Amino acid sequence: MSSTPTIVLVHGAFADAGSWTPVTRALLDQGFRVVVPPVLNRSLTGDAAYVRSVVEAIDGPVLLAGHSYGGAVITVAGAAENVVGLVFVAGYALKEGESLGELQGGFPDSDLAAHLVYTPYPVDGAEPGTDVSVAVDAFPAVFAAGVPDDVATVLAVSQRPLSAVAFGEPAPVAAWRTKPSWGIVAAADHTINPDVERFGYERAGVRESVELDAPHLVMLTHPAEVAGLIARAAGQTA
Repeated sequence: MSSTPTIVLVHGAFADAGSWTPVTRALLDQGFRVVVPPVLNRSLTGDAAYVRSVVEAIDGPVLLAGHSYGGAVITVAGAAENVVGLVFVAGYALKEGESLGELQGGFPDSDLAAHLVYTPYPVDGAEPGTDVSVAVDAFPAVFAAGVPDDVATVLAVSQRPLSAVAFGEPAPVAAWRTKPSWGIVAAADHTINPDVERFGYERAGVRESVELDAPHLVMLTHPAEVAGLIARAAGQTA
């Protein structure tokens, strides 16, 4: 069994696995085994349980990398025994008992807050749920700044909403307490206040924090730098 970890890339809200495409390509070209699962964006514990099931089906060590909401997901899913490290990419590093809303609430709102759209969706045998998405006309500037316009407009109409439940759900565990972690701050982020990222990484005691003059979708605008940090983390956990 190889000691080099399999890299599992976890996307966030309003995006999908395709948001990792340039980083996935770069890591595959470097010889890493990479898995990029879909995240349903229904609840923090449910999404983390699904990602954890993917992780635990992999033979050998796993390095988790999570973007945005995916950072919260890997914070919980990273408790799996074969996870050897976490990489936060413009992401939320929650502590135990803390929700996304609570962490964000300690800092000024980003531009995202004024451009969210709330839509009901059916839930079997229960009250309807609420999907949260980004207004299509605001999406390119708020969420996909720095991405070519022709790509950003496609991403805007194909975004994957996040259930409102996920914003208030506390993290039952913080894997960074026992696993080494790394982080990327997107200093030009209009979706998450960059100070939220900095604070979370400092609290988690990340081994290396890389600050880039980059927007929220840093994996699309700065794939070499993102892949580079993930590769370094993989090397340090091998």
